[in-house]
Amino acid sequence: MRHFIDSIAENAVAGKPVQESDARALAGASGNDLFTLFAAASRIKSHFLGSAVHLCSIINAKSGRCPENCAFCAQSAHHATNTPVYPLVDEEKIVVNAREAEKNGSRCFGIITSGTGINKGEELDRICRAVRRIREETKIAPSCSLGIIDFPTAVALREAGVETYHHNLETARSFFPNVCTTHDYEEDVETVRVARRAGLKVCCGGIFGLGESVDQRIEMALTLRELDVNSVPLNFLNPIEGTRLAGAANITPLECLQTIALYRFILPDKRIAVCGGRERNLRDLQSWIFLAGADGTMIGNYLTTTGRPAEQDWQMLKDLELAVEGCCE
Repeated sequence: MRHFIDSIAENAVAGKPVQESDARALAGASGNDLFTLFAAASRIKSHFLGSAVHLCSIINAKSGRCPENCAFCAQSAHHATNTPVYPLVDEEKIVVNAREAEKNGSRCFGIITSGTGINKGEELDRICRAVRRIREETKIAPSCSLGIIDFPTAVALREAGVETYHHNLETARSFFPNVCTTHDYEEDVETVRVARRAGLKVCCGGIFGLGESVDQRIEMALTLRELDVNSVPLNFLNPIEGTRLAGAANITPLECLQTIALYRFILPDKRIAVCGGRERNLRDLQSWIFLAGADGTMIGNYLTTTGRPAEQDWQMLKDLELAVEGCCE
């Protein structure tokens, strides 16, 4: 297995796409072969992206009452959770949070809203005003995740100064009906295409531990490769009481790491950041995400759950002797 892993890694570095059959074989690695897999994924990452770590942060700018029925989501109106419900926050709060994210070392700041899409008019205008101020008052790159959008909205965001549009596929097309039935998978795919056509970079990934198979994790990675997204956030389910997946079992730390490594093999030159659920799922192995091929992580809180203090993540990076992109520390 070691020779096979190294051979596939060499192909990835040489620009030869990993085949689906090879990805499935890599997914079968176990025992000591897992450490070979992680090390090979790390080599691929270093070749294409170097060793610096990319940090990002978000604000939950509009929370709750989402009409979509995504099985994992605490903000869905179909679930009874304790998640706060509030309308779009004011412009000043968005900007203040962007400044705080910049102080924490983030290069990218995501403005996230609940709902199928953003309301045109005052909501979109307020976000665009906040983005312009972030561009003027900070050095952090603003991104937005406003649900399903059309081309004019994507253009308005780009013209305001948005650099990246974030829109997750969440899971594989074949598994999506088990997760959400209130909109079609193709609507999410089209949003990715619309954002790219408008000249925006695209950040697009998903969440693992929803009940999908390993083959379906590979299926989503291949879809992301076909869409040629710029960056891929990988999340791991943190079951929330009141959602349909409240009783789901977490996947193991080694399974999380193997998934990260598979995505690095399939998407060798893309940014891969480990985001929601890493504290609960990876536990003491959080620092291994960089060995397994990730080049970034989210720092600070998530949408409806808290992350660990930024100081702990900075200490982790210091202990690993990893530089943070854009920071002199």
